[in-house]
Amino acid sequence: MSLISLERYFKIVRSTFGMSSFLQRVSVAKGLALLTWGVMMFFMLPNAILTNQPMPKVFSCMALKSDLGQRWHEMSAHFNVGIFWVAFLLMVFCYTSIACHVYRSYKRVQQDSSVARRWSNRSIFSLLAVFVFCFVPYHVSRVPYTLSQSHKDDFSTYTRFILVQIKEATLFLSALNVCLDPVIYFFMCRTFRESLLQKMSSVNRENRQPSIGTGSSISNL
Repeated sequence: MSLISLERYFKIVRSTFGMSSFLQRVSVAKGLALLTWGVMMFFMLPNAILTNQPMPKVFSCMALKSDLGQRWHEMSAHFNVGIFWVAFLLMVFCYTSIACHVYRSYKRVQQDSSVARRWSNRSIFSLLAVFVFCFVPYHVSRVPYTLSQSHKDDFSTYTRFILVQIKEATLFLSALNVCLDPVIYFFMCRTFRESLLQKMSSVNRENRQPSIGTGSSISNL
């Protein structure tokens, strides 16, 4: 999502730089995708490989990891949180810059720029609000939760219990992003919005029309 926002930023705001055409090349897109997946797999695969200890009497994910696995888990968790905040700030910068650029361009053409302002605000709000609602709480709670796993002596039993509940609740919010993606498409993609509204309108018309079978039965009576 951050790479998409960066590509749109260069395409709309910095079109003279030529970076948009570079980022839109198939080879560049494949390279960036492979690089992203490669970095994430490099940090996450050892978490599975180093989870090699026997099952304890009291289940704990961290107890299943070796000493190296516990250190790697803490380091990779902090790395992933750092990547998230970099990606999030990049998205905020890119989409805010795009909205301001569209607003200024519309204002130069027409005096009444309220339409552009509403479009920009709606697009940015729908995209960033869903992103903040789904992912920010989880990545805020993930750091203290990870520390409570790797440094148990520094946290009371009650505190660890609360952090587990917060982690589970925020993890649910992050999964909820799958359900909220259509909301983003509805506000930001006019083609999708018009197609959906047209489909809903046609369904409503069909539901209001009496069926042929019902009319025939009434006439026979």
